[in-house]
Amino acid sequence: MQKEQRSTLASAAEDVQSAASGYVCDLSTNNAYRLAYDDPCFMLRDEARAVRLMLEWMKADQLLQDKGVAATVVFFGSAREPERPAGGTRYYAAARELAQRVAAHGENNPQARVTVVTGGGPGIMEAANRGAADANAVNGGFNIVLPHEQRPNPYITPELNFQFHYFALRKMHLMARARALVCFPGGYGTLDELFEILTLIQTRKAQGVAVILYGRDFWQRLIDFDFLVEQGYISAGDKELFHMVDSVDEGFALLEAHLGWAT
Repeated sequence: MQKEQRSTLASAAEDVQSAASGYVCDLSTNNAYRLAYDDPCFMLRDEARAVRLMLEWMKADQLLQDKGVAATVVFFGSAREPERPAGGTRYYAAARELAQRVAAHGENNPQARVTVVTGGGPGIMEAANRGAADANAVNGGFNIVLPHEQRPNPYITPELNFQFHYFALRKMHLMARARALVCFPGGYGTLDELFEILTLIQTRKAQGVAVILYGRDFWQRLIDFDFLVEQGYISAGDKELFHMVDSVDEGFALLEAHLGWAT
């Protein structure tokens, strides 16, 4: 195996260590002499927001590359969907089973491998990460700092358990490697993600991505797509940007066809 070639330049970590030994002022009261990238007060200033945006993209992007994640199937859905809901819906179980089947296919066919990724939280996100873990497959979670609900579920592969501050960067990462998106019922967050993706596909900013809406009754009651067509707000062809399904078998069959797995 070829040994990784080390840069002839000192690493940033080495420079931080070297600079620390030469500090001539009390850094607890004066940060001016501290290296810029070793100064958390400076890095957190409003003026450094562009740098933080760049770093939030770069960190996850590099770690995904390091882990060999090139193509994903993204699962969206409510963080509030329990494993055994009192209302009788089976969305958690369906998300878990569908993710398990997707992940297992990739484990058995490495050349066709796709990685299951989610928003990283509880509910449907947990179910999908859990399904991938059932198949002993690497899977990812893209968490975000929120005042409630959002804690990483225990089924995410630790090396792919990310946390974001910016919604925009989180959604960019969820979309960047996506070959397909499976959207289960959810609230504002789920709808925000779904409609951003549909807009990207409609405007051809994203191509080759299948969108599957799980739970036909929910989606048809929530959004009257025919009414949008009648009013001229979307074209009839825009209804072809997604597929509605009511079962794991239906969803998996669509994924098989789209990803070229069907024989």
